[in-house]
Amino acid sequence: MSLILAIDQSTSATKAVLFDAKGKVLDKTSRSHRQIYPQPGWVEHDAEEIWRNVLAVIREITGRNRQKLSRLAGLSLSNQRETVVVFDRKTGRPLHNAIVWQCRRGVAICQKLQQRGHGPMIRCKTGLMVDTYFSASKLKWLMAEKPDLAAKLKSGEAVIGTIDTYLIHRFTHGKVFATDFTNASRTMLFDVGKLRWDAQLCKLFNVPMGALPEVRESATRYGETDANGIFAKPIPIVGVMGDSQASLFAQHCYRPGAAKATFGTGTSVLLNIGHKFHVSERGAVTALAWVWRGQPTYAFEGIINFSAATIEWLKNQLGMIQSTGEVEKLARSVADNGGVYLVPAFAGLSAPYWSPDARAAIVGMSGFTKKEHIVRAAQEAIAYQIRDVLDMMRQDSNIKLRHLHADGGPTRNQFIMQFTADITGAELKVSDVAESSAWGAAMMGLLGLGLCKSLDELAALPRDSKSFKPKMKSTQVKQFHDGWLAAVKRVL
Repeated sequence: MSLILAIDQSTSATKAVLFDAKGKVLDKTSRSHRQIYPQPGWVEHDAEEIWRNVLAVIREITGRNRQKLSRLAGLSLSNQRETVVVFDRKTGRPLHNAIVWQCRRGVAICQKLQQRGHGPMIRCKTGLMVDTYFSASKLKWLMAEKPDLAAKLKSGEAVIGTIDTYLIHRFTHGKVFATDFTNASRTMLFDVGKLRWDAQLCKLFNVPMGALPEVRESATRYGETDANGIFAKPIPIVGVMGDSQASLFAQHCYRPGAAKATFGTGTSVLLNIGHKFHVSERGAVTALAWVWRGQPTYAFEGIINFSAATIEWLKNQLGMIQSTGEVEKLARSVADNGGVYLVPAFAGLSAPYWSPDARAAIVGMSGFTKKEHIVRAAQEAIAYQIRDVLDMMRQDSNIKLRHLHADGGPTRNQFIMQFTADITGAELKVSDVAESSAWGAAMMGLLGLGLCKSLDELAALPRDSKSFKPKMKSTQVKQFHDGWLAAVKRVL
């Protein structure tokens, strides 16, 4: 049986996962990278460090599986989506730290665009809200604040890419400068209806169109690589997707009405809405889920900035816990949240509020409040935010959404899973494959390599999941959610 090696380059780490053609995980490894905070609200990554980590995880996993490498059919790639890097066209070396999707340095630019009436045009072309979450405003900031970079981009000496583009360029020693549709659509420079870079948007954000990569379908080939000599011979790079769309694909959400939530640093909730592009009337963005054989599939997406990142904040910033593995036990050690709500607006609030100026708060504390209540409130906040997003999508799509597929590391926390099912009123079907983003990219690789011929054939691949059904009484759900909404109102 052929094997696929998938790289999942996420916000916090780079993972390598070795799959067989039926989705069984044969081996995996991971390496974290630094989170760089130049000033409050700014977030960067060292793209050179990420490249070194990619090679390191490949070296580690191939070193343990040398006898299996003769069956390695291809390398697939999923990645954090909106994070953007400017790099040298010839050498591939980054010319500035990658600016991360969490970074808020473009807020003022977005506000000016809204004030000047550009919001509706941008939304109609891209499906996105005018928000610095997406790449364009941060690129505009770079062009204005770094004249040397701007000159290199205009001359063609430098180019722009999301992380997939940067890694493909490095993998192929500069031979391939390309991205896929899912990543291109997150830049706010791409017309998702016409499936092309948009000249009007590029001019608005002062981005040279010549600095942007070729856009391809996820299942096409993106050249070959020997991973700087790690592989004995070059293998094809095939199967490239943004991580959230990749997990939607891995969850077999191929038909309109199917939805998933990826629990990670943030949470992305995606609902398949079919082949026709249309804009949400409320706070959802319209995502390009994938393009297959020339036909696009679209999805409504609700974006949550802080999910597992809130737990990391409790550990790293407050020292309230020693490890994230403690939080489930602490949450269960108290009967309820004691009236405490944690609103994790550390980088504003996104869907359905889209309030970049909102700031985090812990409300409802009293002399009775213990550490356990705050830790529980941090976990409950993940579920409340998903409830807000699902309510928005239910109204926009007229779909009841009784089921929600779930994946990602925090799905191992059964308290969060059950509380999410209770608060949302949806049955959670939690994938047994935590590496869903990597597997979704690998599934696209199977299509591109001809190892699977159709989406129906992919849908027939085995898939195991654990179910969490709503159990909480409706009166208690309403009481808890009303308390959350009151807490949110205080930070808006």
